[in-house]
Amino acid sequence: MDRPRVTLKLATSLDGRIATAAGESRWITGEAARAEVQNLRAAHDAVMIGAGTARADDPSLLARTEPPPAKQPARVVVTNRLDIPLEGKLYARLEHSPLIVFGRERASPARVAILDAMGVQVEAAPALGEGVDLGAVLSRLGARGVKSVLVEGGGVLAAGLIATGLVDRLEWFRAPILLGAEGRPAVAALALGKLSQAPAFRRVAFQALGPDLWESYERG
Repeated sequence: MDRPRVTLKLATSLDGRIATAAGESRWITGEAARAEVQNLRAAHDAVMIGAGTARADDPSLLARTEPPPAKQPARVVVTNRLDIPLEGKLYARLEHSPLIVFGRERASPARVAILDAMGVQVEAAPALGEGVDLGAVLSRLGARGVKSVLVEGGGVLAAGLIATGLVDRLEWFRAPILLGAEGRPAVAALALGKLSQAPAFRRVAFQALGPDLWESYERG
């Protein structure tokens, strides 16, 4: 395999929502589930999000474990227009955890220069449809020596990876609440015409974490 192994982490309500319609998401799952997410970060070479998650959540993507991991994962943001915030937690501790931003080819040179001056590693990725070629992004990460990637959001990035067969494992943390159809989905539209086209996974582990459920799936 010339790309890293990809694990998609989902933290949702029982009906698969990651936030309310207004975007409120902290905290859907409980303390025990969130601690396991930190362990997952520490166990991967890189953590990946989309630009929407970077803007909405201001995440650090650093593994907050006790004791701290010997090596922090690299942080990866995938974006069409390099429209990520120019300040926030993503820029903390760049000397220990690089921030790599993949944007579409021919993205704004001025924006590239700003991010480069801030210590961000900007890479151009080929376009695919209205987004970025995620297979190419993963191949570039593989060429950097990245063997495993934990994807933490959002729904569009998750859907893109699932639709192209790039998700090898799901780690799904499910809270005992319901947010309804107006909540924001963990996976955006897959444009399936038939049930037979649905990507299939097999459950390989299941456990309770306080009030939450943690389910692990491998690609079928």
